[in-house]
Amino acid sequence: MDAIGTTDYSSIINASRSTELEKNLKANKASNKSNIPTDEEMMDAAKQFEAYMVEQVYKAMENTVMKSDEEEGDYEKMFGDMRIQQYAQAVADQGKLGLAQQLYESMKNNYPTVEQAADVSVEDKAADVTKA
Repeated sequence: MDAIGTTDYSSIINASRSTELEKNLKANKASNKSNIPTDEEMMDAAKQFEAYMVEQVYKAMENTVMKSDEEEGDYEKMFGDMRIQQYAQAVADQGKLGLAQQLYESMKNNYPTVEQAADVSVEDKAADVTKA
């Protein structure tokens, strides 16, 4: 049981999260050659950020509470980070905090949408034709 108790599962979880994010980014680049994020991608990124932010706040709050060894069992040591991540994801999915929506609106104002980029490229081609 000592081998399980000494393993740092949060680093393993975070490493798998980052590789999962890298795979998603590569897949998005392959499918979206224009590198312009879609509305779904922007909202997904905003929700992921909100979940991460809530997770960090929750962990910081938990660190301020003193716990005895009896309160924190082996399962809590192993799966406590996963529980916090699930809570944070639930908060982000509900959307009641509003951080993801604000981030999404900000990104939408700062990045052109796929439709806007298509309109611009059509206008550029039309301008090139008239110049010739």
